Amino acid sequence: MKAVLFEKFQEAPKLTRVDDPSPEPHGVVLKVEATGVCRSDWHGWMGHDADIDLPHIPGHELAGIVVATGREVTNWKPGDRVTVPFICGCGSCSECHAGQQQVCLHQEQPGFTHWGSFAEYVGIHQADLNLVALPSDMEFATAASLGCRFATSFRAVVDQGRVSAGQWVAVHGCGGVGLSAVMIASAAGANVIGVDLDPAKLALAQSLGAVATVNGGEADVPAAIRDLTRGGAHVSLDALGHPVTMTNSILCLRPRGKHIQVGLMLGEHALPAVPMSKIVGQEIELLGSHGMQAHRYGAMLDMVRSGKLNPALLVGDQISLAEAPQALMNMDQFQSLGATVITRF
Repeated sequence: MKAVLFEKFQEAPKLTRVDDPSPEPHGVVLKVEATGVCRSDWHGWMGHDADIDLPHIPGHELAGIVVATGREVTNWKPGDRVTVPFICGCGSCSECHAGQQQVCLHQEQPGFTHWGSFAEYVGIHQADLNLVALPSDMEFATAASLGCRFATSFRAVVDQGRVSAGQWVAVHGCGGVGLSAVMIASAAGANVIGVDLDPAKLALAQSLGAVATVNGGEADVPAAIRDLTRGGAHVSLDALGHPVTMTNSILCLRPRGKHIQVGLMLGEHALPAVPMSKIVGQEIELLGSHGMQAHRYGAMLDMVRSGKLNPALLVGDQISLAEAPQALMNMDQFQSLGATVITRF
């Protein structure tokens, strides 16, 4: 099969041919119909993820069609249209038994713990636990964004942030994760403020439901948000993953507010300083959010079917597999509006 592979960290990936995958007894093989290019893939290519063994095929935001199943798989058959969370549970540990597969103690991640979806085919493990059926009318390019960006934002806003109608919610970073959070929090009835450096992304955030925006290059972000909200946000998300956006997110909160860390901070940013006096003095909650379990997709997909959420609006450039190496290497310097998705193989 054709695949994008890198043999050394920070060395240009190449389009090449490798053997087709075979399903594990508990797994399936999917024909990849669409796969997103995500900043997490860039972190993996940079060498920030200890799970990656070289040579490696990245890619973890995917949707496709089942083409082969292992002998232990009972819920899926060839021809099924599916997606998968980027965190795949093992099904055996205490967290999986509690329904918390997103923090599975033995989690696997296509594109990190094993070869991913920048390829014509990909193997998925523990298929009966981890696969999610797609609505018949959902485009694969739209579905590819669900497994990482959109689902991660859904859990951050709904399950971790417990955002409710009338609250003020600040979203720092209006890339794929942030724009998803803007749409979801707005659908929940919150007053959303989008924060970014790019005026075009801020305009898109407003079109997706943000009631106000702040340009981080032109304003004191925490002060601007406290002014807009008359005291601070109830919930604030760092959707980018940078010490500056994390700090701004904490400082913009009102007393007893919630900070949700969604964006990864790895490499040189793995151990950022935090404004502890604010956290202690105002009883700020700090919460992480790490993907979403397959069994929670139903609630999100119900909101899509009802028209309250439209993840198709977040699909940006659609590119070919041959264009993926350059798109991956550029992820830290430039991100197009919406999610970049590989749809031509």
